[in-house]
Amino acid sequence: MSKSKVPEKVRYLLWAKSAGRCEFNGCNKPLWRDGLTKIEMNFADVAHIIGDSPKGPRGDVILSKDYCNDANNLMLMCLDHHRMIDEICESYPDEVLRQMKISHEIRIEQVTAITPDKTSHVVIYRGGIGENLPKIDRHDTWQAMFPSWYPAGNLPVELGLSNSATRDDETNFWGIEEANLERQFQRNIHPLIESHTRNHFSIFAIAPQPLLVKLGSLFSDIYPAEVYQLHREPPTWEWQLGPDQFEYLVEESESRHKAVAVLLSLSATIDTTRVEKALSGLSYSTWEFSIKEPHVDYLKTRSQLELFRQEFRRLLNNVKARHGEDATIHIFPAVPVSVAVEIGRVWQPKADLPLVIYDQNRRRDGFIKALSIGGE
Repeated sequence: MSKSKVPEKVRYLLWAKSAGRCEFNGCNKPLWRDGLTKIEMNFADVAHIIGDSPKGPRGDVILSKDYCNDANNLMLMCLDHHRMIDEICESYPDEVLRQMKISHEIRIEQVTAITPDKTSHVVIYRGGIGENLPKIDRHDTWQAMFPSWYPAGNLPVELGLSNSATRDDETNFWGIEEANLERQFQRNIHPLIESHTRNHFSIFAIAPQPLLVKLGSLFSDIYPAEVYQLHREPPTWEWQLGPDQFEYLVEESESRHKAVAVLLSLSATIDTTRVEKALSGLSYSTWEFSIKEPHVDYLKTRSQLELFRQEFRRLLNNVKARHGEDATIHIFPAVPVSVAVEIGRVWQPKADLPLVIYDQNRRRDGFIKALSIGGE
């Protein structure tokens, strides 16, 4: 049946339920605008799940007549997908199309039910790792947030130097990147923090770990935010299913030196000989924060990250109690990106000891002092 034979009120209902987008699974193409020329007009086709005639695609002697113009039997589609489902209808039986329609329209209903307290500012921070500047797709971030949060705008708040000529094995890299991060945070994030509205932030970051800790310290845990993790398997920012039972292990030092090395062996086991080399000349105590089997993709769930915050908060308090108010914590991290950000967010400038953050750098054959947080 042609689009003109579908009653006007049914077509209006179909447009509303589909949000004017192609309902073919994975397409979602806006049908009110041409993607190339940006001309706005009606580019939609109305497709039938059960054919509009018994001899048509997915036609039925009885049902074609009964459900011909029923909105529940119609899908809004782009021309390409309408043609495809009709020409190879054996690949797209009515039950497959019906599931596409249901999934699409449920998603549209959920998204359009957004309320102001579920919007979140997407913050993307990218820092050069070696010679590579990682990519973070804003559409991937939106997918990870849904349905807990929805982006506050079409464009994220971007932090980081996109054309930096320095590399993370160069001495001046850390000063340049840290200063730039502070300036961009002041310019782009502070106005949102200081506004009278309640703002939530969704943080997606890939950068050398000391800079991620710095980013977290700028946000702190005063401001409502969720930090996301890029997983390797599957490659997504969405939180995954994880172990029901999980624990972090803390090995405390018996000595009481004023320099305290905290080894964060989560993504990998920290080589203590490299710590000794980095702290050569210092008398120090060693604390290790680890898991049973460190590996790069251990962090799967929100609850694992929340548990890290709790346990790391306890570690900071215990180190201060044992080593005194004038001690300094030297952080040697091998952690997921979200954990690195949360280290900075957990740290409290008025309550906690100063941090010195080290970076594991292959070109420099070990850990190098990158930056400090707190203290003089």
